[in-house]
Amino acid sequence: MVDLLALQTFVRIADGGSLSAAARATGRSLPAVSRSLVQLETELGVRLLHRTTRRIHLTDAGVQYLERCRRILAEVDDANASVADRGRALAGPITLTAPVLFGQLHIAPVVSEFLGLHPDVNVSLLLSDSLSNIVEEGIDLAVRIGRLTDSGLVARKLGEVRRVACASPAYLKRRGTPRTPKDLASHSCLQFGALSPTSYWEFHEAGKPRQVRIQGNFSCNQGAPVIAAARDGLGIVFALSYQVQALVAKGELRVVLQAYEAPAIPVSVILPSGRLQPARVRALADSLQQRIGAKDLAKLPAVKKA
Repeated sequence: MVDLLALQTFVRIADGGSLSAAARATGRSLPAVSRSLVQLETELGVRLLHRTTRRIHLTDAGVQYLERCRRILAEVDDANASVADRGRALAGPITLTAPVLFGQLHIAPVVSEFLGLHPDVNVSLLLSDSLSNIVEEGIDLAVRIGRLTDSGLVARKLGEVRRVACASPAYLKRRGTPRTPKDLASHSCLQFGALSPTSYWEFHEAGKPRQVRIQGNFSCNQGAPVIAAARDGLGIVFALSYQVQALVAKGELRVVLQAYEAPAIPVSVILPSGRLQPARVRALADSLQQRIGAKDLAKLPAVKKA
């Protein structure tokens, strides 16, 4: 059976780029590190690393296994720390980043509730639609919308959101309701860079992605003004479900082309892997997961015919 020391050693080798770097990081001898790797690969029956005289690099199996090892070790650290921290009051700083509108609607209320329970914690909430390097910038937690590819991060899923095309009832009455994505060619399509920085929107047709070229006379680097323009009848907007939930519920926007929507997008709170997180950071991550995870971010009222 593979033990935790073997997993830790493998992660150290991958992070350090060599057996000797892993030996220095773990305080073990180079032969011990080498034996640990050989035993791990033998136990698994698969090669995790390609080794030459100058360097090592991960195999495809090694890349997948590394991501799972990071998650396992993070869970073990969390379990150990939760026991050690039991009974201690939470205190100290937390830096959290999130997309602007999502942060305003969903993250800030959870932070306020959390600080009401833990007044000795100091949260710095940074709202930005630009992606931060949380390791280099010293960020404790980040909320991301989209699929994650960085295996150096630990992700906790908060939910999913949909990409939806919406327009006001007045606009649809005046210009007609698009029935298929290709109908957008004759419509004014409003853009914002956070979701669609190009002149193409993505839909799915017959189970396959379909890029549709669009055009319009208004774009903005933030979503709120563009969504407001769609509400005011200037055109069709391509937004995330949580961004238009309230307007759709009030009948000010109507979802179109629902049958052609692309698959839902995950929303996650991420933490750097490979280091033990303070109890206050883990507790805020837990609160975000519990409070936001209880919501249906993808839910919108039933679409009515125009």
